[in-house]
Amino acid sequence: MTERVSLKEKIGYGLGDAASSMFWKIFTFYLAIFYTDVFGISAAAAGTMFLVTRIWDTANDPIMGIVSDRTHTRWGKFRPYLLWVAVPFAIIGVLLYTTPDWSTTGKLIYAYVTYTLMMMAYTAINVPYASLLGVMTANTVDRTSLASYRMVFAFGGSLLVVAIYQPIADMFQNIVSTNAAYQLTMVVIGAIAVTFFILTFSWTRERIKPPKEQQNSLKKDFKNLINNIPWFILLGAGVMTLIFNSVRDGVAMYYFKYYITDDTAMSISKMTFTYSTLYLFLGQAANMIGVIMAKPISARLGKRKTFMYAMVLAAALSSLFYFCTKEAVALVYVLQALVSFCAGIIFPLLWSMYADTADFSEYTTGRRATGLVFSASSMTQKLGWTLGGSITLWLLAFYGFEANVQQTPDTIEGIKHMLSFVPAIGALISGLFMYFYKLDDKTMKMIEVELAKRRAND
Repeated sequence: MTERVSLKEKIGYGLGDAASSMFWKIFTFYLAIFYTDVFGISAAAAGTMFLVTRIWDTANDPIMGIVSDRTHTRWGKFRPYLLWVAVPFAIIGVLLYTTPDWSTTGKLIYAYVTYTLMMMAYTAINVPYASLLGVMTANTVDRTSLASYRMVFAFGGSLLVVAIYQPIADMFQNIVSTNAAYQLTMVVIGAIAVTFFILTFSWTRERIKPPKEQQNSLKKDFKNLINNIPWFILLGAGVMTLIFNSVRDGVAMYYFKYYITDDTAMSISKMTFTYSTLYLFLGQAANMIGVIMAKPISARLGKRKTFMYAMVLAAALSSLFYFCTKEAVALVYVLQALVSFCAGIIFPLLWSMYADTADFSEYTTGRRATGLVFSASSMTQKLGWTLGGSITLWLLAFYGFEANVQQTPDTIEGIKHMLSFVPAIGALISGLFMYFYKLDDKTMKMIEVELAKRRAND
């Protein structure tokens, strides 16, 4: 009988994604506008930098998966990396938000180096973290529960960073320069992330081991992955989902700063909260509600149908953003809540289904390579994030964006398209991919029972 996962362990696992998501959301929401409006490089240069550095970063994911699959310690294969990488991860985050007093070319080189290091550190800690889900339990219900906890805490971390990032930066700007303020903000956020990662390491366990007779064979592991059709379908859906999210998230700060006047919405002590902060906070809160509802909705409809319907609905709702006037902030908030709810539903399902594809591979081939499956999955997530981030900045450049000046009507029109129709296309394609996904809940239950029998005989 499969050992069930305790509540403490689920919370511990969730804290790891809270830490990762704090940094992920900083990259998604704030890094582009930091580079263009504070650091001082052009949108086109930043977009190209995102693409070039992330091509190398994307290749790192399967390498990290292969390394972690072949790691043997008293703590397991994946947990040790949470302990080893946490502090370097936070330090590089601070360096990323450090603005040197250099020429534009020097700053661009610095951005390339620090962003590359940041993505390598993110890979080194996040690939093992993601892979941990595949070895904590073989129970498909517990996996969906773990994935839901992961996503709830992920969006909890996102809520936290959205709530404190800009207010803390604004508060520090009353004391030090703008550049130093953002650097100190990352010191605070990095310290929180390190604490969360160490708790994840301490509170989780690895239970599933590869079959005893399995020999390390990188060639066979890659061959099995290439033949894993359900994984490829998730690859396509995952990439398009991240394009949908990263374009919406990346352009949001520009939308409020240059289209809707981003005046102070409220002030508490020395910290100010803008309309854009409330917009992003609302989105993360709605994401979290979607995550919570993923399990009961998918229990009724199945993972595949839930994913597909949520993305198609998100596409339709996203398109409506185009018709919002700058005075209709309330409508913008309503649409943000609805779209974010749909987006929140699919993320725990996506990672739970990646674990299912690892089981499917073991069922059909007799071999298990959890790290490779999850690292390759993480690679595709980063590919979608890369494309979405680069598309955001390139489109801004295409529409004639210039930092810290009043934008032309054509530029404003482009920004509105980037919050509506562009992400809607990504969401729609993601939903269409799921139409072809065949590992439904009934099939996975049969696979779970069969694998349990095999492991009992090992």
